[in-house]
Amino acid sequence: MLFKLKKLDWLMVSILGLFMLFSTLLVRSAIAPYESEFRNYDIKTLLFYVLGFIVVFSVALVDYRTLLRFSWYFYGAGCVLLVLVYLFAPEINGARSWFRIGGLQFQPAELVKVILIVTTAYLLGKKQGKPLQFRRDIIPITLVTLLPFFLVLIQPDLGNAIIYLVVLVGMLWIGNARYSHVLIALTAAVAALILAVTLFNAFNTEIQDYLTKHQKLHWYQRINTFINPDQASSDDKHQSNYAKIAIGSGGLLGDGYMKGELKNKKFIPYPYSDSIFVVVGEEFGFVGSSLLLLLYFLFIYRMILIALHCIDKRGAYVIIGIVAMFLFQIFENVGMMIGLMPITGITLPFISYGGTSLLINMLCIGLVFSIKLHQEKYKVN
Repeated sequence: MLFKLKKLDWLMVSILGLFMLFSTLLVRSAIAPYESEFRNYDIKTLLFYVLGFIVVFSVALVDYRTLLRFSWYFYGAGCVLLVLVYLFAPEINGARSWFRIGGLQFQPAELVKVILIVTTAYLLGKKQGKPLQFRRDIIPITLVTLLPFFLVLIQPDLGNAIIYLVVLVGMLWIGNARYSHVLIALTAAVAALILAVTLFNAFNTEIQDYLTKHQKLHWYQRINTFINPDQASSDDKHQSNYAKIAIGSGGLLGDGYMKGELKNKKFIPYPYSDSIFVVVGEEFGFVGSSLLLLLYFLFIYRMILIALHCIDKRGAYVIIGIVAMFLFQIFENVGMMIGLMPITGITLPFISYGGTSLLINMLCIGLVFSIKLHQEKYKVN
């Protein structure tokens, strides 16, 4: 066991240690103006990281091919959880996405991301690197993703739903999809996006009235602010505007730790979670933000190196799925804080506060390490 652990990528483990330090300090700074409301979130972050490292090392010692073998059972259980959370979970911030377990919350949509990656890798592995056929391969794999996609979309959780599609596209690409199929998919996606925006603008008032009636107006506000910034009210643009002001005010080196003026005056909503990159930009400036992004780059680069050395293509597929998930989450979270992307509920991986998302991210790293440790010759199941 100890011999296997010596073969881990200890640079990645070291970066995880830095993420733990940065996350704890940033969450501490973010909750300072709300001490009574979000008490001990920094301590909880540290505790979740300790539990997360246990998850990383435990999963690393398990042969990932065992998970692949039971992927369909995991997939069924994940879909059942998504149905149950929609039917029975309490509504929080306009969405039914969390189970309450004691004083903790569990979000099934986070777990299903990993389940989809493992299930898709299992299906792609059956092709053994051969080009994917549209009807025999791409359509069935896409349908496997679309079921949980719609189950999460109706919660509504637009952020995680989009991640499912991003993971699907990334894994199909590395799974040897034909260029013609990729071109067709991109054309269809662009056409669907143009149609969606056109319909949104054409029925803007009706959509607003419907969502207001069903108490889902915050989704309309987020989308409308991004598509029609000139028409959105100042209240709707509050988070986006102040996020950009705060990051810009940080300048080159920032205002200093716990000295962010806009954050301390509570102008930034959810600074410990969705908006934690604003804390980085305001208090540590361009240099601090760049260093954080550099750490992400090194972290993902190491995962890609492990994928390149995989004997088992299924292991490479799993890692690419995880890489696609992390890349999109980082791009979306940072992009929405600087006005490049619409605001969603996507957190910044390993940095934002959130027990479920952190543990799932650590589970993913455990999977990557398991793939690295179990690359002996194999027989496709």
